[in-house]
Amino acid sequence: MANVLKQIIYLRGGMNKKCTYILLSFLFLPFLVKAQLSQFKDSIIQISGITMTADSLRAVPAVSILVKGQRRGTISNSQGVFSIVAFKGDTLTFSAVGFKKKDYRIPVNLPGNNYSMIQLLVDDTTYLPITIIKPYPTREEFDKAFVSNDIPDDQYELARKNTENARMRALSRYTPPDAREATSMYLNKQAQSLYYAGQVPPQNILNPMAWAQFIQAWKRGDFKKQNNNNYSYGGTDYGY
Repeated sequence: MANVLKQIIYLRGGMNKKCTYILLSFLFLPFLVKAQLSQFKDSIIQISGITMTADSLRAVPAVSILVKGQRRGTISNSQGVFSIVAFKGDTLTFSAVGFKKKDYRIPVNLPGNNYSMIQLLVDDTTYLPITIIKPYPTREEFDKAFVSNDIPDDQYELARKNTENARMRALSRYTPPDAREATSMYLNKQAQSLYYAGQVPPQNILNPMAWAQFIQAWKRGDFKKQNNNNYSYGGTDYGY
């Protein structure tokens, strides 16, 4: 009997110790989490700067800035300005066509969470293979190749094609509404149904404004059957 009582007292003492450890862990858990969050926040830094040439201090556009060992990065704009978020101690790799790659390791002991820098890039000489230019055998072949040559459109021509009326009408006809437009249409329809609740809704057959809109749409040819095979983004034939 005495041995049984000793075992019970020993088990109760062990349970009390476990409960004490659990209570202490719950008490100190918020402080530990707060310390870890503060340390994680201090390790994040936003690097903003500009990429320039080392000899003439000209801005270098379209420079790829990648975090080494990770699939994250950014590209400098037309003025060479960039901004990227990384961790202190990470290595940034700067690369651009015609320039040598440059690695920059972010110091671990940088104060604050923002840092500005100017990254200088050195020109890189690339030796291309020899290009041999040969004339066309005959004038007729040259004329044929010159006429059939596809010259790419410049930015002005691309902007004109992207904003022409036929293209915009085709996009508005065949592009489905997004979530915001669908929600707005549903709410408007629901509000209209509640507005005429308990009474007969008006009939547009007696509305002169509706008849005017119908006649204008009829003149524009909105009720004609559209041939989807004629629709094309690259040309002006949209089947209208």
